[in-house]
Amino acid sequence: MKNLKKISFLVLLMAFVISCTTMKNNDNSAVSGKVESIESGKDGYTAKINTDTKEVYFATISIVNVGGPQNYKQLKIGDVVSLKGEIWKTDDEKHIKVTQIVSVK
Repeated sequence: MKNLKKISFLVLLMAFVISCTTMKNNDNSAVSGKVESIESGKDGYTAKINTDTKEVYFATISIVNVGGPQNYKQLKIGDVVSLKGEIWKTDDEKHIKVTQIVSVK
């Protein structure tokens, strides 16, 4: 009985670890689209990006996350951009923490 409890606990622990690992976001996901709005923040800004497939992403862009001032760009409304970073989702929104600004047109 004691061993059964230990084995059950071990199986549950392994299932939890595996589920947490599969939920981890990809740090190199890409988002491309048109900048619809910009909201300034303390350390950067958040740009609302509308993709060609009508998805909306809120891109958090800061000097620290893109690797310093040499990689930082201030986007403008109407710019068509390609961004890379870590994507996560809330109940009704998609976000990307930008680590690289690939292109701005």
